[in-house]
Amino acid sequence: MIKKGLKVRILTGRDRKKEGEVIEIDRPNNRAKVQGINIVKKHVKTTKEKKGGIISKESFIHLSNLKLVDDKSKAKKIEAKK
Repeated sequence: MIKKGLKVRILTGRDRKKEGEVIEIDRPNNRAKVQGINIVKKHVKTTKEKKGGIISKESFIHLSNLKLVDDKSKAKKIEAKK
């Protein structure tokens, strides 16, 4: 099960084979935000509090396009080979 804070690998799309950490999960829609993956540009209007412009931020990606990366098993395999 993919949870917030776990490391995942992207299986499809323009960011294929990249890895990142899950920042946010949207369970009802089966989607997750991964740090540094699926970057989109959003046009933001200027307000009194915030300056506007074009902002780059992560967008949601479907959970079926993510694969959990298990660092513990990799470490064990490397130690066993030595």
